[in-house]
Amino acid sequence: MKEVAVQGKNLAIEDVVEVALHNVRTRLSEEAIPLMEASRAFVLRSLEEGRAIYGVTTGFGRFSQVLISPEDSRTLQRNLIRSHATGVGDPLPVPVVRATMLLRANTLAKGHSGVRPELVETLISMLNAGVHPIIPEKGSLGASGDLAPLAHMSLVLIGEGEAEYKGERLPGAEAMRRAGIPVVELQPKEGLALINGTPLMTAIGSLTLHTARILCRTADVVAAMTADSLGAVGNAFDERLHTSRGHPGQMDSAANLRRVVAGSKLITRPGEVRIQDAYSIRCTPQVHGASRDAMGYAWAVLGREINAATDNPLFFPSNSGSGTSCYGSGGDALGSHDTDEISARDDHGAVDAYGNQFNYSNRLNMEVISGGNFHGQPVALAMDFLGIALSELANISERRTEHLLNPMLSGLPAFLTEHGGLNSGFMIAQYTAAALVSENKILASPASVDSIPTSANQEDHVSMGTIAARKARQIAEHVAIVLAIEALCAAQALDFRGVEKAGAGTKAAYRRIREAVPHLDDDRILHDDIEKVRRIVESGELLEAVETEVGRLL
Repeated sequence: MKEVAVQGKNLAIEDVVEVALHNVRTRLSEEAIPLMEASRAFVLRSLEEGRAIYGVTTGFGRFSQVLISPEDSRTLQRNLIRSHATGVGDPLPVPVVRATMLLRANTLAKGHSGVRPELVETLISMLNAGVHPIIPEKGSLGASGDLAPLAHMSLVLIGEGEAEYKGERLPGAEAMRRAGIPVVELQPKEGLALINGTPLMTAIGSLTLHTARILCRTADVVAAMTADSLGAVGNAFDERLHTSRGHPGQMDSAANLRRVVAGSKLITRPGEVRIQDAYSIRCTPQVHGASRDAMGYAWAVLGREINAATDNPLFFPSNSGSGTSCYGSGGDALGSHDTDEISARDDHGAVDAYGNQFNYSNRLNMEVISGGNFHGQPVALAMDFLGIALSELANISERRTEHLLNPMLSGLPAFLTEHGGLNSGFMIAQYTAAALVSENKILASPASVDSIPTSANQEDHVSMGTIAARKARQIAEHVAIVLAIEALCAAQALDFRGVEKAGAGTKAAYRRIREAVPHLDDDRILHDDIEKVRRIVESGELLEAVETEVGRLL
């Protein structure tokens, strides 16, 4: 049985998808435990010695100057979770919650957060048992990360809040009891480590990128159907043309279009019908390709973020690499060098996430560093870029739909109905596409350019990364519908044009659509047709049908 190892490194977006969508089991890697225990020992030693460490012996945000006694350190962590659970709105979908839990566990497993391995093992047990905290979708500013949503996640670990378990919404303590998972009594630093960071925005972004990859290739398939049904001029997809420009996404999109329409008797040469097509047909590879390249950037950013240490403060062995602090070799402003003897690990060494070897039989120098790795700006910018890129897939798709429905452009019956006037055909389906495209233009307005000061101006610049990720997810949902409408219209157009003359890939797509919905003879409720085709677009079934026929698309 497949299993995903949580170790603070090497987690891929594909692993996040497997755990979130397909309930693949997870486990804490043995490799991560020595590093976690080392930083944990340092936290406890620092507490004993009365060191000032943010969030361990101090309050939070504006209260960071307030010292907390060791006797109150556990109460501090519990109060943090309760006070920060201020989220509002609808509960996040279960796959997003699962991805968030996995990413928080992975961050803690890096060994820089000073928490017990048991805390990560509890998160993993919840994932494997299907205990899913109820997390309201709104309330994160994206710095200090996803505080409010993660507080709702963390409530369930301490036996509070609510969770979904086996399809039932339950009090958190009851869900944990039924699953046989002991609740956690938070120790110093652990509450802060649970809620400080970017796992929610990164979770939403990872799952949206997974969908976006499907939509990119499906958009090429649907555009090829339209090109076939309109007798497009095939020269626009010529490999030499796209190689001459050199953008990878453009070349891949053009290659997909050529593969899908290969063998078509409907695609024309220049001058047979027209010299060249309108931009929405002719420039499909350029537009789709640019979106692909933008998504590639977002994929790279999130691929790094899912393995990043996004907590604060962080703990490092003082020989953990060649980096230099602004204090030379002397540590941070708190004078936080220390040594600890880790007797439980006296028989072997370990390797941290950067490949550094440490022998725990020796006294280990450790250092605490306060910084801002929780700030979601890298993810925020990537998610805004993703939303813009996805919006363009819908923009050009809706324009191709216009070419299918407008008899002056297609030479086909108006709105693809034989009895126009009595029937309206696909007229209003285009209205839906146009409405979603227009809404996407609003949603694509960047969230990352906004900021608002909070916590008495201590936290005076925030990323809005989770808002950016949520918007990108909503745009992706709209894109799937707009592509479904184009696919419905293209299939109807192929009925008029003669699908038997289309390319092999086009015919495969047509057959899969016709398995879902029949030809439109007389008006019927098109909502149902749109939903059926949307499902096979979003799930990748339409793409799979084509790839089964012509091979994997790029």
